[in-house]
Amino acid sequence: MTISELTLKSNDEEPVRRLEIFTGSGRRREWLPEEKARIVAESYEFGETVSAVARRYALSPQQLFAWRRAARRPLVASPAPEPLFVPAVVTAALPEPAPPRPARPRKREATGATGVIELEIDGIAMRVGRGADAKTVAAVIRALKATS
Repeated sequence: MTISELTLKSNDEEPVRRLEIFTGSGRRREWLPEEKARIVAESYEFGETVSAVARRYALSPQQLFAWRRAARRPLVASPAPEPLFVPAVVTAALPEPAPPRPARPRKREATGATGVIELEIDGIAMRVGRGADAKTVAAVIRALKATS
């Protein structure tokens, strides 16, 4: 049988057409990530061209360029899967703390020493003893009044 007998002719005036039969599985090749990385690294070597490396491995240069682009892209961390079940924990209710008691005015203690001045401004008590510097006492009183 000759090749001319395998060609299809619709009529005698048309030229002979060629029929191509694929006998392979017809699937795309699957490359392991390690193989891709090796081929991409080889394409970056000094003196190599992308076309030459692609030809060596029967790839199209576009495919090798796509692999190189993907290798330059930073790895994106995949988000953690959301939990499907959250365990419920039941605990006994804690007793509520007692409300704070209102502050009672402090009783002034009788001092045995003479010459002590006691000031109370907004619940803050200040005692000025004998020999205190007048400027310091005035500054403390101004500070207490400013905070009230």
